[in-house]
Amino acid sequence: MGIDHHGRTQRLDWADVTLREWDCTVLWSDPADPEQGIVLDRSAFYPGGGGQPPDHGVLIWQGVQTRIVGTRKGDDLYLLPAPGDPVPPVGTTVTGAIDDDRRTSLMRTHSGLHVLCGTVFRDFNVLVTGSNMEPGEARMDFNLPEIPPGFKQSLEDAVNAEIAADRKIVVRMLSREEADATPDLVRTQFKAPPELPQVRVVDIVGLDVQADGGTHVASTAQIGRVTVTKVESKGRQNRRVRIRLT
Repeated sequence: MGIDHHGRTQRLDWADVTLREWDCTVLWSDPADPEQGIVLDRSAFYPGGGGQPPDHGVLIWQGVQTRIVGTRKGDDLYLLPAPGDPVPPVGTTVTGAIDDDRRTSLMRTHSGLHVLCGTVFRDFNVLVTGSNMEPGEARMDFNLPEIPPGFKQSLEDAVNAEIAADRKIVVRMLSREEADATPDLVRTQFKAPPELPQVRVVDIVGLDVQADGGTHVASTAQIGRVTVTKVESKGRQNRRVRIRLT
């Protein structure tokens, strides 16, 4: 599995997060068993991971449309068709197209979570214990023993100040040696950087640098305003922060 491939599929989503339509070829499918999925030689569908859900979209071929509603990971990336939709056979040339509204919303949401994480780490020096997102809303858990007075509003203000600063968001690759020598590259309490020759890093310039495989907007201003909707206690030292994009 190369740094720009998963199995036989070239990861176009890593090469260009703005790509929404492309041509490709079906390498594997089983029209008699659609639930097994479809393997393409090139795909811009984000397959999901790190709390970010997979993309939705369509494959268009020979006047037929196959809706893609998920991904199954294995030695290859298997795109999952909607129940009842036809499956293109091996060798078919297809056009892939991503649901732009969903992808763009998830990119904004994911970048918003990184701003939240970077702000909390900077101000409180605590790690993330879990996260999840859907288009336009998300939650992140922190190992934060106590909630300071006014925490909810002050955190919302601090996050939106970083968004308004219009910081660049840069994706780059680090060698294994560079990743191992970079402090705080992983802000989650229970994980280490993946054991790969290179590590993909998302850098919100001046705020946050993390190992990450997801899709992001190009600058914090593209996130839009974030509302902290709720702060919950999830155990003696675990605090859950819920956000919504507006």
